[in-house]
Formats: sequence, structure tokens, C-alpha cells
Amino acid sequence: MQMNITLWSIAATRNSRTEATDDYWGNVLTEITLADDIPTEAFDNIEAFSHLEIIFYFDKADDAKMVYSGRPRGNPDYPVMGIFCQRKKDRPNKIGLCTVELLEHKGRTIIVKGLDAIDGTPVLDIKPVFKEFQPKGEIRQPEWVGDLMKNYW
Repeated sequence: MQMNITLWSIAATRNSRTEATDDYWGNVLTEITLADDIPTEAFDNIEAFSHLEIIFYFDKADDAKMVYSGRPRGNPDYPVMGIFCQRKKDRPNKIGLCTVELLEHKGRTIIVKGLDAIDGTPVLDIKPVFKEFQPKGEIRQPEWVGDLMKNYW
């Protein structure tokens, strides 16, 4: 069953990255500023948390590049994987999710480290990281993921 869902951005990003390249996101500092219709108090006491989950929209992703299955980054050394086994931007609903470190809170703006979203990206939601929501057991992943991610952060 499909249904149409309407979302709107609650904030936008500002940083030095203007293109969605695959690597070296680890030192990127991003300002996230609330949209005009979101009250400042939405950030009340956010500094009590060290990390946040940022849900954002890949608004610059090209629909023509979306595939449901393929080799990650087109690398012939990697296996064919379904889109829901990858974290690429070219996906059915263009939704991104990233856990970031909160560095600073200034009024309507927060500064975070490690967000892999380019300048001007619409933010759909922000959630604090609770330890209790983290995985309880060992995290398992294929060996190729470590190779793919070696320069990402």
C-alpha cells in the first residue's frame, strides 16, 4: 500500500561542502538553523546531548540516477546490493540520516560535526541520541563496507 506523505523542512544546513562527494566528511562543521516558522524554543536544552540524529532530504539528488540494485559506488569489487542495503543519496525517497556530534547551540542555530549533507540541505527532523536506542548486540556488516568507508569520515 502506497500513500502520499507531505513533509516540510524544519531547518537548513550551512557548511563548506557544495557537492555531494563520497569522502572526507569527518571534519565538516555544519550550522543548522531553524526555519522561520519553527519557534526558537524547539532547541531548548539541546546542549544536554552530545549527539543528535539528523534526518534530511537529498534535494539535489538526481531521480534518473536512482536504481534499486547495483554495486556500491559502481565498484566492480563490491557485490550487487539492493538500494536498502546501501546508504547512497540516489534512493526512492531521498531521505538521509546521520548521527552527528553537537558542538554548540546559539539561539536558533546549532553547530554539528560529521553531517554528510551539503550546504543548503533541508532538514526534516532532529532527534537526540539516547543510549537506550542504540543496538544492544554486535553490529554485523559485510567486509566491503569497511573498505568503502575508509575515507568517508
